[in-house]
Amino acid sequence: MNDITEKQKMLQGLEYFPSDKSLQQDRAKAKKLCQQFNQFDIDARKGSRKIIQSLFSECGGAWIEPNFYCDYGYNISCGKNFYANHGLVILDAAMVTFGNDVMIAPGVMISTSTHPLNPVKRNKGIETAKPINIGNNVWIGMGAKILEGVNIGDNAVIAAGAVVNKDIPTNTLVAGVPAKVIKVLS
Repeated sequence: MNDITEKQKMLQGLEYFPSDKSLQQDRAKAKKLCQQFNQFDIDARKGSRKIIQSLFSECGGAWIEPNFYCDYGYNISCGKNFYANHGLVILDAAMVTFGNDVMIAPGVMISTSTHPLNPVKRNKGIETAKPINIGNNVWIGMGAKILEGVNIGDNAVIAAGAVVNKDIPTNTLVAGVPAKVIKVLS
């Protein structure tokens, strides 16, 4: 693993140090863009969409209500008709991919990052990150939390307050902590 940067390690899902200067600079750039977005004049909100388009790696069409926060931005991709209500937080050390027609309620947190269970490694500041994939026509309810490495199938509904730590099948309603399938949707 000689000559591999911390950013490359992060993007490959390997252990990395988020305190790396280059990663700190990337986060600072994203935080500045989020700050600009969150302070955009309400009468000119359509202009704020340009900030999101410059922040995300791909954006088929997004309407996000302030306040919105992310770590890097370049690891976020959304399809057409993406809507997120107030208070969305995306910790995107790995890719977060949204399909088309995704709706997100207020106060949702999506995190690709995690820390080692081993306290020695954790105290050194090591992290890992795993991608999150969210399919088409997904609705994520208020206050839900989506954890690292999760895939959410098309047409799934994540109930308010659910903590999703495992893959969610298509056409299902999940709820609880941890989230479990409570209904198959037709």
